Amino acid sequence: MTDAQIRLVQDSFSQVEPIADPAAAMFYGRLFELDPSLSRLFKGEPVAQGRKLMQMIGAAVRGLDDLPRLVPVVQQLGLRHAGYGVQPAHYATVGAALLWTLQQGLGAAFTPATRDAWTAVYGVLAETMQAAAREGAVSVHPPPGRPSAPTLHHPTPRSHPHPQGAEMTALNNPGGRLNAALVLAVAPTALGALLCATGVIGPVLL
Repeated sequence: MTDAQIRLVQDSFSQVEPIADPAAAMFYGRLFELDPSLSRLFKGEPVAQGRKLMQMIGAAVRGLDDLPRLVPVVQQLGLRHAGYGVQPAHYATVGAALLWTLQQGLGAAFTPATRDAWTAVYGVLAETMQAAAREGAVSVHPPPGRPSAPTLHHPTPRSHPHPQGAEMTALNNPGGRLNAALVLAVAPTALGALLCATGVIGPVLL
């Protein structure tokens, strides 16, 4: 995950934010089309749930500029979602719906480089969540000498503010049995396989 990839993810998401409500509606429509059984896991009024989705993605995307602050939040999300009984197959479906939504919202701006950037960023975040879930740790702080997360490339800080207070609270808020942060939990290999099947991208090996 490079500075350039982080910039592409942040810049492309800024183009989606003005159409946040319809983008969220497209996401859920695609998600339930891919797996109708997932509808039972999402609680609450659809428009409000969609806004939470976009707020959480936005907080995570902006948090990429401050990985030491973001990683513990993502680890806690991994632990929480393990407790919900979320299955790897669900994560892949959510990831496919997200990238499909980005493709629809961005159109020609969803270039191969942008697609690759989102795949790289979500791969790192997904592994961070799943590593925390596998360990089942009570605390996200590891014993001395043990890494707390996969090795991450720390980006050069950019000019816009890092996520603060309310944004990080939004990212870390469960908001029901299954929240939008599930998007971060896409298993990289499953994501590649499912995106091939749905026609979003060609064969890949992540």
